[in-house]
Amino acid sequence: MSLLEYLREMPGSLAQAGLDEEWRGRKSQLQDALYQRLSSERIAQLLVRDRAHAEREVSAVLEQLTLDARYRGTDAQQRRCLVQEVLHLVVGLGPLEKLLDDPTVTEIMVNGPGHVFFERQGRLHASDVVFDDEQQLRMVIDRIVGPLGRRVDEQCPLVSARLEQGHRVNVVIPPLSLDGPILTIRKFRDEVFTLEELTGKGSMEARIAQLLRWSVVGRRNIAVSGGTGSGKTTLLNALSVEIPPWERVITIEDAAELRFSVHPHVVRLEARMRNIEGNGEISIRDLVLNALRMRPDRIVVGECRGAEALDMLQAMNTGHDGSLTTLHANSPADVVSRLVMMARYGMDLPVEVIEEQIGAALDLIVQVDRSASGRRRVTQLCSCEGRQGRVRLMPLVSWDVSLQAYVWHAAPPWLSVLAQACSLTEGEVEAWRSSLLLS
Repeated sequence: MSLLEYLREMPGSLAQAGLDEEWRGRKSQLQDALYQRLSSERIAQLLVRDRAHAEREVSAVLEQLTLDARYRGTDAQQRRCLVQEVLHLVVGLGPLEKLLDDPTVTEIMVNGPGHVFFERQGRLHASDVVFDDEQQLRMVIDRIVGPLGRRVDEQCPLVSARLEQGHRVNVVIPPLSLDGPILTIRKFRDEVFTLEELTGKGSMEARIAQLLRWSVVGRRNIAVSGGTGSGKTTLLNALSVEIPPWERVITIEDAAELRFSVHPHVVRLEARMRNIEGNGEISIRDLVLNALRMRPDRIVVGECRGAEALDMLQAMNTGHDGSLTTLHANSPADVVSRLVMMARYGMDLPVEVIEEQIGAALDLIVQVDRSASGRRRVTQLCSCEGRQGRVRLMPLVSWDVSLQAYVWHAAPPWLSVLAQACSLTEGEVEAWRSSLLLS
């Protein structure tokens, strides 16, 4: 009787513990045998050249190794699983590959080696995926940040990075985290949602989608606001799909998340953090200032969070209409307060002057929120107008929780200008306005 068969006959948790230990032992044994055949330096060289080729070569060696007499007690299915797990561990992100390959998973949260959670359809779930130990988790973290020229250690225990697929990664290690290394991965789809798809998912109604489409084509300046994970970047991506193909678009982000798979003329810029020596930082503000010298038709700032707010507002007010941005805020009124605060990081101007700039720059604020059920939805649209040193917000539509429906309050005051910019007929505009059922 083989050890694996013996362990299967043992009762309850003791048997499971024995099986887990046996499986870990076999993985470690196979990994050691692999490194005797292919050195870690050789595997690293293969990964730099071509990841797909590296996977094929490593997989072929692993399959050959499992034909050894030591694995005769393991059936074909178990050998395939063993090869796959070691392959993921050596050239991929180990246990996380299973969650990364699942298109329904939108976020992965690792709270130490034994606690892995994931988000699906806005709700958190515990995963049966775990790491063998803290060393394995640290190895995966090093594999993420290493190719980016970054490091994570006691001197630099916080790191934000981006995977080659575009997923956003955040790492916190001890002594800042008390329960082992913490790893968070925000996944992004290869293909962006369109406004029609978001409407079909219940994130907005068709009349809102139509107004947003006209606003983008008609070169209105739009800010998308909301909390963490509310769908700001998803909506910004959907709005960017509507930008006409003959316009030059420059995107500026802290970590590149926007997708422009269709638009033919996009220049993507990404901020750079300081290096190990503390030099070489390029901020979002530096990129916004530089973008003004790159002949942009539109500037898209992935997330406005600091002194770049002032430069972005000035760009919107000096011929770069149709610009888009996102920022964290709980309501359109909070958007104004946050922009004032961020603009004053750049220059200590009177609040009245900044608010006048905001009112002249922004045309539309779109608020998105995530409900307790996980549903992400556009909850408010407000038109902006500067008047006597203050920002006047005109509510256009809001989501009524008690009615579970949208309530329209007004049509945008610049609707007629928008109609001309979009070459809309009077019939199209009147049909849309009439559908609002305004008193």
